[in-house]
Amino acid sequence: MRNNVWTRRAWLQGAAGAALGLAGVARADDPPRRPRVAAINSIYRFRSHAYHIAGRFIYGYSREGKHHQPPFELARMYNHQTPPDDMGPAVCAKHGIELSKTVAEALGGEKGLDVDAVLLIIEHGDYPVNEFGQIQYPRFELFEEIVRVFRASGKTCPVFVDKHLSYDHRKAAQMVQTARDLGFSLMAGSSLPVTWRRPEIDPVLGTRFQQGLVAFGYDRGPAEIYLFHALEALQTMLERRTGGESGVKSVTGLRGEAVWRAGDDGMWSWDLLEAALQRNPSRNYGEVRDQVKEPMAILIEYQDGTRGAVLNLVEAVSELSFAGSVQGRAEPLATWFVLPPPPGARFFDALTWNIERFFAEGKPPYPVERTLLTSTVLDLGLHSLRENGATKSSPALAIRYQAPKDDGHQRGRFTDAG
Repeated sequence: MRNNVWTRRAWLQGAAGAALGLAGVARADDPPRRPRVAAINSIYRFRSHAYHIAGRFIYGYSREGKHHQPPFELARMYNHQTPPDDMGPAVCAKHGIELSKTVAEALGGEKGLDVDAVLLIIEHGDYPVNEFGQIQYPRFELFEEIVRVFRASGKTCPVFVDKHLSYDHRKAAQMVQTARDLGFSLMAGSSLPVTWRRPEIDPVLGTRFQQGLVAFGYDRGPAEIYLFHALEALQTMLERRTGGESGVKSVTGLRGEAVWRAGDDGMWSWDLLEAALQRNPSRNYGEVRDQVKEPMAILIEYQDGTRGAVLNLVEAVSELSFAGSVQGRAEPLATWFVLPPPPGARFFDALTWNIERFFAEGKPPYPVERTLLTSTVLDLGLHSLRENGATKSSPALAIRYQAPKDDGHQRGRFTDAG
């Protein structure tokens, strides 16, 4: 099977044509049509991920202070849940989008696949939470419905999966393997790796990282929600270390006093925590150990001996910041991941831009293996938390890959004015 890939040249032509279209000017050499995208959502309501990502394909968004209209047509939408505040019908009616009753219908129905790319945005909605604190979003199940259309049609197209691939690492691995088997491009992940950084840092490939730490604070809903974002932020840095990503040896989830003891025992670094907090504009006053009532951590030991940690420190900080120790460098390398707040949540500008690159080029700007690894670490880490800090190892953690030279994160300003 081959992907229906719109070339980068056509994408750039389409972007120019879209800009001219805003001014009411048509060109004879414009592409005959814009590539068609289907959005498969859990729910389309105000401030949901579908609202932010699919909505940007409809309305456009700002890039470097100017309006950018994606050169794609959001042709169809399917929403798995339709609560009273569902915005899907009104948005689709206003913008000429077909509101489909099934995934198969959204991808083309009886005619077979007739879209050029698929957004799978399964985040938010009313879904059960299991004993490990994992929201049982049907990402895998709806992905399988997409794949059934691919198999029946004998053709495929690129698929973007928002956030982690699945709460179950076995399902996540199956999704990646299915994409390989059928030969279609798959991209997934968080907005954290591609949002702005302050200060702007861009570790070169081969950076000799020894340890890395991400500090954040989140206390609304299941812990997995922001633990995933923190793991993606950590991984986008540590994957650039010497030798590339070698896989993970073990994962340990800790809470309460066990987190502080692990720091005292050198399992994570108090110095790196301080460096990360110094970069974080949401830092509270006082001592972290005195402030935080119920700290939570996922600790990672990589196959090459590198160590990583993500710490949820609700009373000490809210936003995400990173610090890493580098061999031969006296001071830690540290930055704050900029997350402009709702309702605009402009970090979705950064993510949507990278999704556009993916749909245009047919190749993800960063490997899906990154999100397969973070999905697996998260799953095992939550199981470890449930089992009072039992260290988890698994062959599923042996995920190797090379980071891209350009990781796709946004540079420059994150407001429309300079």
